Amino acid sequence: MLNRYPNRFTGIAAVNLYRPMEAVRELRHAVHDLGFRGLRIVQWLWDLPATDRRYYPLFAECVELGIPVCLQVGHTGPLCPSEHGRPIPYIDIAAIEFPELIIVCGHIGYPWTTEMIAVATKHLNVHIDTSAYTAKRYPRELVEYMKTNGKKKVLFGTNYPMITPKKCLEHLDSLELSDEVKRLFLRENALRIFGLDAE
Repeated sequence: MLNRYPNRFTGIAAVNLYRPMEAVRELRHAVHDLGFRGLRIVQWLWDLPATDRRYYPLFAECVELGIPVCLQVGHTGPLCPSEHGRPIPYIDIAAIEFPELIIVCGHIGYPWTTEMIAVATKHLNVHIDTSAYTAKRYPRELVEYMKTNGKKKVLFGTNYPMITPKKCLEHLDSLELSDEVKRLFLRENALRIFGLDAE
């Protein structure tokens, strides 16, 4: 898919946290040889918060490679503990210890959305994506953040194939976003954060 549509899709790597050196090498390979533009770690799959020592070699490598790490925030859909998805303390501490690390926090952070907004506001390189949520389910505080000081901090996401882009966007107009905010949310924030060519 990436080879067929290089101007439409880019890759995000996933690696084994329990094999740190192998994971770092695999991440380098994915970025240097395959052209991937980020690292994805879903904390509940590993039952480890983002402050665990196993993340830190990968966080450091993301900084060196100039790519973001995409983490999960909020409660889990599967029947797994949700604790590791809390923005405070875990994302907050990781961002303090790695201020150069670009962090994209997927799934809005619900039911800790206000915490997630606070962490994104506090840290220059922390962002929020809306994956796993349709526009009509965005919490009111997130919509207000998008319209004001968070307009460059929130990215559109889907969680495809479970939720299609069309489904996610069905009620976007009901949010009454300005043209500028829509443009940033749907395209420009992602281009900037993932270092993608606008063409």
